[in-house]
Amino acid sequence: MTNGQVLTPAVLIIGAGPSGLRAAAELAPKVKGEVLVLERESAAGGIPRHSDHPGYGIRDMGKFISGPKYAKILLDRATAAGARIETNAMVTDWAGPRSVNVTMPAGRVRVDADVVILATGARERPRPARLIPGDRGQGTYTTGHLQNIVHLKHGKVGKRAVIVGAELVSWSAAVTLQHAGCKTVLMTTEYPKPDAYSFFSGPGKIMFGTKVATRTRITNIFGKPNVQGVEIENLDTKERQVIECDTVILTGDWIPDNELARAAGLDIDTASKAPVVDASLRTSAPGVFAIGNMLHPVDTADVAALDGAAVADNVVKYLAGERAKGVGIRLTAEAPLRWIAPSMLHRNDSAPPRGRLLLWSDEYVPFPQVEFRQKGKVIASKRLMWPAAPGRVFRVPSDMLRGIDWEAGPVSVGIAR
Repeated sequence: MTNGQVLTPAVLIIGAGPSGLRAAAELAPKVKGEVLVLERESAAGGIPRHSDHPGYGIRDMGKFISGPKYAKILLDRATAAGARIETNAMVTDWAGPRSVNVTMPAGRVRVDADVVILATGARERPRPARLIPGDRGQGTYTTGHLQNIVHLKHGKVGKRAVIVGAELVSWSAAVTLQHAGCKTVLMTTEYPKPDAYSFFSGPGKIMFGTKVATRTRITNIFGKPNVQGVEIENLDTKERQVIECDTVILTGDWIPDNELARAAGLDIDTASKAPVVDASLRTSAPGVFAIGNMLHPVDTADVAALDGAAVADNVVKYLAGERAKGVGIRLTAEAPLRWIAPSMLHRNDSAPPRGRLLLWSDEYVPFPQVEFRQKGKVIASKRLMWPAAPGRVFRVPSDMLRGIDWEAGPVSVGIAR
């Protein structure tokens, strides 16, 4: 590849995480022309490649394997299918509706594609975005940064850690800390109960000897040049205490990697900050699709991969001439639900991946009675046998949408009180 070269694949996939690699494996045998995957990091695989613990591949492969092994299987399947994977390839800006400029070690190239799939994933908000005051000593990391240091660079962290968050990813961070010889002395969460499934949080507290402080938040980090401790506040009593530690891990609080989506002028959902997509994973721009954790941050890697499988058939239909039918109907979430994906419907949509609408809840609601409303009228209602809970994606069967009136405008999704 030479500087100034123009590549013309049939499909360009930006991001080589689970969703992007699965989409590439599905599409490469089905389209005429090349399927090109661009990854800005030095290796493909996304977050799983530096999550060196089991728990991957359950829904999409029927396996229970480590993150690096899962990432390798996805990469091997994509390359075996004929997809072209380019790493160290940073997409810098758009050169047209389905054309991007890319900076690579060999120089700057342009890619003109018939279809673009955004699979850029999500990231945890760093400390400045969380507005945590205090000293700026070394020893504060996000989960991704921690796992990169420990599993990829084989580096060291401290000996005593406080984890901000009690989600599934928080326990993943605890596993990594244990691997690095660092004890998790406390998890802190603002919610009234741990965010992760009891299947993980119960054994996790026993395995790591970790206390989970609910209804608490960090109000200060102190120590120079290295972290020496944190101050946490009980949100109900306002009492504060100091916890000695030399490591702070900021987990959860995800935001989509949406810079390219914004630069393209795509419609962005104000609640999730993700591109607005319909059930067929089409964005507001013709020929541009979006998949994975940039739509529903943060879900498990196997669910993100299944987005990649689902988008393939819709891309094939687009290349054959199919377009979204009608102006579409918006889906919105009512409190305590924060966002919903997909957030747009068209008459000729495929069913969303796994036949599920994905939502985020800011409150714990056991056995929620979910209601769909249109023009103030309840058009569908169903009690679900699983909770809506902070820190994990809440899944609602998409067949509840069967009764919508295509002429009656937006549909809201809420929980009956």
